[in-house]
Amino acid sequence: MSTTAARETKMRRDADWMRQPTDDRILEVLREEGNMTPRAVSREGEYPRVDATRDYAGGRLRELCRYGLVERVDRGLYRLTDDGRAYLDEELDASELDPVSTDNS
Repeated sequence: MSTTAARETKMRRDADWMRQPTDDRILEVLREEGNMTPRAVSREGEYPRVDATRDYAGGRLRELCRYGLVERVDRGLYRLTDDGRAYLDEELDASELDPVSTDNS
């Protein structure tokens, strides 16, 4: 298999509603570090992880929650879902996800 063909088969399939590379990095941080707040994810946290403000990170977390890649576990605290892991592992096409109504985002 050529390098180009290998690269084509090993790519995450994002969606039009996603903001790259920020959304991927937020998902990666949640997988690496567990439950986090928007501030902890952002560059405003004690350890800057994603080059985004706390407010922007919070908006992206809510949008990722809306599509089921992240879930809110408490006020302002988010975690990666099984779908989020599947997306990161290139097993789920995010463009096929439908938004869900959530009362906790």
